[in-house]
Amino acid sequence: MELVPNYYKGRVALNVLAGSVANAKDIYEAADGHVVCGVLTKNYPDNDSCIADLKKYQIAVNNAISVGLGAGDPNQSKMVSEVSQVIQPQHVNQVFTGVGYSRALLRQNQTIINGLVSPTGKVGYVNIATGPLSSKEMATEVPVTTAIALLKDMGGSSFKFFPMKGLAHKAEYEYIAKACATNDFSLEPTGGIDLENFETILDIALDAGVTRILPHVYSSIIDKDTGLTKPDDVTKLFEIVKRKLA
Repeated sequence: MELVPNYYKGRVALNVLAGSVANAKDIYEAADGHVVCGVLTKNYPDNDSCIADLKKYQIAVNNAISVGLGAGDPNQSKMVSEVSQVIQPQHVNQVFTGVGYSRALLRQNQTIINGLVSPTGKVGYVNIATGPLSSKEMATEVPVTTAIALLKDMGGSSFKFFPMKGLAHKAEYEYIAKACATNDFSLEPTGGIDLENFETILDIALDAGVTRILPHVYSSIIDKDTGLTKPDDVTKLFEIVKRKLA
């Protein structure tokens, strides 16, 4: 199985939630395979039930799986690492302090592991206190470039900037995009992204020269009645990606 997401033209892939195995198949087809399907560990009572279900998803979408925390819940960090050790997915969501544990358990360097950093309101700085214990303490604001270096030290692949609240932290995001480009680090904008602001958020990362971009588009494209991600909306997002990388 492939261990790396299928980035379109090597640069952009989508990260969207899959509400069922059938939904994952539809999402995968809607993006021509340039997507990872998010499945949240928070929705399972234990590791074994999560692993059993994820194996079904793996078969359906050629391992285009993103093992998720659930709204960045730091209490899911350990479960994400342990489930990922067995599943060997293409993508792992982690809080900042959980990255090293995930990489060590995976025992390979291909799977993408993000490290969750949060806005501070200060351009050039991010909060890295996003772990189970650290998130309960005062924010730890460090320079963006230092945070990137720390994640690289731990075996991380990308910055998960969350919660962005759409474009509420635009200036901070622009700085981060440039830093990721300069330091050859992937970027995953997350939180409040929808069909209206997706293009702008993608443009900022592309214009900065970020090598690989994996935007997370979650609740805004979920059908409220079914709880499933709308494949038609995934198609719309992917059409934007193709147009931008034409």
